[in-house]
Amino acid sequence: MRLTDEQLLVHTGSGDLDAFDELVRRHQGTAWNIACRFLGSPAEAEDIVQEAFLKILAAAPRYRPSASFKTYLYCVVSRLCLDFRRRPKSESYEEAPDRPDPAGAPDDCLAGGERQRRLREGLDRLPANQRLALVLRHHEELSYAEIASAMGISVKAAESLLARARRALQEFIESTS
Repeated sequence: MRLTDEQLLVHTGSGDLDAFDELVRRHQGTAWNIACRFLGSPAEAEDIVQEAFLKILAAAPRYRPSASFKTYLYCVVSRLCLDFRRRPKSESYEEAPDRPDPAGAPDDCLAGGERQRRLREGLDRLPANQRLALVLRHHEELSYAEIASAMGISVKAAESLLARARRALQEFIESTS
């Protein structure tokens, strides 16, 4: 019988590291995707994911399943990403790798790469909380309520963040076209 994520975390809190390993296997990809899309750096995303799971492991003995594990994970990763952005910037910046469609024409790949570059540049210019809201909504497909929960804000605040982020990103893309 397959245990739920919440059951695995309860078992982890009781010292079952195999349960924790299963949680990591199930969710490290999702956590990395959020962090990488937010930060734009695969290496920094790996650091965030490692830190997130270490925090979850440390808090496991106190865990009481009141929300889904995924919501809890989104919250931890989101806060770590926001905290990371508040730190002084590092000297190097590593782009998330683009994976062009091999069936696409070379011109399509170039155009897609340029669009991706402008989109990444526009995202980088957004305030951290707006960028995170966009990543959670458009890449992780979270509802407004889930975004609000993950970011520790109201649903109205999440809607407002997304509206401002979309508007600013659209203006940036139009100004660079």
